[in-house]
Amino acid sequence: MEYRRLGSSGMYVSEISYGNWITHGSQVESDAAIKCVRAAFDAGITTFDTADVYAGTKAESVLGRALKGVRRESYELFTKVYWPTGTGKNDRGLSRKHIMESVHASLKRLGTDHIDLYQMHRFDYETPLEESIRAFEDLIRQGKVNYIGFSEWTADQISAGLQIQKELGYNRFVSSQPQYSALWRVIESKVIPLCEREGIGQIVWSPIAQGVLTGKYLPGKKAPAGSRATDKKSGSAMISRWMRDDVLTAVQKLQPIADELGCTMSQMALAWALANPNVSSVIMGATKPAQVKENVKASGLKLSSDVMKRIDQALGNIPETDPAKTESPNPRA
Repeated sequence: MEYRRLGSSGMYVSEISYGNWITHGSQVESDAAIKCVRAAFDAGITTFDTADVYAGTKAESVLGRALKGVRRESYELFTKVYWPTGTGKNDRGLSRKHIMESVHASLKRLGTDHIDLYQMHRFDYETPLEESIRAFEDLIRQGKVNYIGFSEWTADQISAGLQIQKELGYNRFVSSQPQYSALWRVIESKVIPLCEREGIGQIVWSPIAQGVLTGKYLPGKKAPAGSRATDKKSGSAMISRWMRDDVLTAVQKLQPIADELGCTMSQMALAWALANPNVSSVIMGATKPAQVKENVKASGLKLSSDVMKRIDQALGNIPETDPAKTESPNPRA
């Protein structure tokens, strides 16, 4: 495993992180989840990403149990706030009330006294941005949070937040957590250039495009039984946008490239995202320890400029590049 600095901060993260968005507490039972976390540690992964909303708050609890007894200083723990965690009108968004209540609940579920990176899970159009930023600053000063970041913000939203932090002399954002893969490149034109200038590193989710870039989905054929595309609890709605014959046909053209490199399609997809110098870490999920052991082999895999060009040629105009696709749905709708 290789390690990278998180943006311009002094904290290092494993360039492959372990995330439990749609696995722990939902797709995978607790015992299996704990085995995956242990396999991640054995493979050199030290960065673990979750969120209060995952599996209806259960994911944080499972991760907390999996990390119990592990030296706290030996890993970096990330979580987030924004999406509904209850039925109340204030159980969502980025109000000071919800942030403060959510962070304490997350700390309890995770079984720790501090979070290494706390992230605004989307942009809240109803709460004054300064209110949210003040709450995050207070958490840093209280010692409950070490660093702060955001997920799926546009370049304009990032700039607005940075301006407030600058004017008030507050700690700055050090991370952005966007969706990013060879198929989804909406951050490349605006978000990444801004983040490079401002010292903000990307911690990208879905670098394998919900599993499509593994090559296991074939054009003209039904999705394999038990795969994410067939499981309504594990993101089948999101992966549906890629389940088109033109996309799947283009992805199959990547297999010969991976074969020449002597790696799997998954490993190449992870290495593709890591080839972007603004990416600090890519998040991978797993339902079995074997998947962890296989995917971590992408760490240190360097793709030449020629290989990157061939990947672009194989995918053609399939990848999404429109920056307007970055959205923050209203959690109160």
